[in-house]
Parts: sequence; C-alpha cells; structure tokens
Amino acid sequence: MNTKAELIGIARKTRSRAPMESLDRVEVTKELGVNGDYRGKLRRRQVTILAKEDWQAACREIDQGDIPWTERRANLYVCGIVLPRIKGSKLSIGGVIFEITGETDPCDRMDEVAMGLKDALTPNWRGGVTCRVVGAGTLSIGDPVNQII
Repeated sequence: MNTKAELIGIARKTRSRAPMESLDRVEVTKELGVNGDYRGKLRRRQVTILAKEDWQAACREIDQGDIPWTERRANLYVCGIVLPRIKGSKLSIGGVIFEITGETDPCDRMDEVAMGLKDALTPNWRGGVTCRVVGAGTLSIGDPVNQII
C-alpha cells in the first residue's frame, strides 16, 4: 500500500458558482492564492484543501461513493495525510507553504449535490481546511504533501 502523501487534484473557479476548472499545474502566490481563483484575495480563505480520505468517508456515509471531489469546490485535493485541525498549523505541498486558518464549513450547496452531504462533511473537519499562503510557488499533480512541525 502506498502511504505517500501527495497532491492528486487542483481546481479553481473564476467566480461564485462558476464551474470548477481542473488543472495539472498552477502558480500560487501570497497575494492571490491559486492563480485565477476568485477567492484568492481573501486572506483567511485564500486556498481550500480537501483530503481524499475525508471526502470518501463522507460520500460513503450517504451511500454516494462516486461524487467527484470538485463538487466540494476545494482548490486542492490531497491523499495519504490527515489534515491538521489546529489553526496556525503549516503544510507544505511541493514548494508552497500553507498556514491552516480554519475549517472549511460545509454549506447548503452540498445538499444540492447529494442530500445529506452537508451533515456528512461536518464531523472532524471532513469538509477540509482553509488556508493562507505563506510561501509561494508552483504546484503540480503528484507533489508531496507534508505537515511542517
């Protein structure tokens, strides 16, 4: 079994409710977060990160195992790591450093995707984390993910 933590998805949206655009590579800056994503100017919520294991657990809970991760509308999709649940914790993905600013609270839109998904994402920060960029760089699918101690 491969236990390497890595980046397995990158997505952005140009405005609220816009379709998610999946990418293989993207620039991430301190000023704008994920290049081209409309939320990047929000200092405490520049980038959102979702763990595959949490997403799959929530989807299984409502018997919906095949919902694409982009329906969660997160920017980054990672696997093989338990995302830190403490504000101020730091993650590195490739050469980019993120500071956890909070939990990505599930919204009512999740129940538009699948009834019960909002509640399934609520426990244990399953909906992912919000971050601010503290070290800029380029992200690519397959980049390693590490918690910075």
